[in-house]
Amino acid sequence: QVQLVESGGGLVQPGGSLRLSCAASDSNFRFYTMAWYRQAPGKQRELVAVITPGGSTNYVDSVKGRFTISRDNAKNTVYLQMNSLKPEDTSIYYCKATYLTIYWGQGTQVTVSS
Repeated sequence: QVQLVESGGGLVQPGGSLRLSCAASDSNFRFYTMAWYRQAPGKQRELVAVITPGGSTNYVDSVKGRFTISRDNAKNTVYLQMNSLKPEDTSIYYCKATYLTIYWGQGTQVTVSS
């Protein structure tokens, strides 16, 4: 069973930045497609960003130019750098790993508010 542990969430003012981390417990991490999702109260979970084992990335339109997903295979960790945060980015952010099966982290709260 692979464990994903997210960290880095918190309260930030509009226009601020946060970096989320997701550490995986599996040494096969380099083979995983990694993704960040988010879910706001009363809304469906949505894909925010994804990175393939080869490093290709894709983003939902609402975060393009503001968020950057990256991975460090030596540390079994994926990151989400979030800049120019807006109140509508407020959500619980979840890390997802896909390789033969799917694993989810427990989520980390991001609140953007003045």
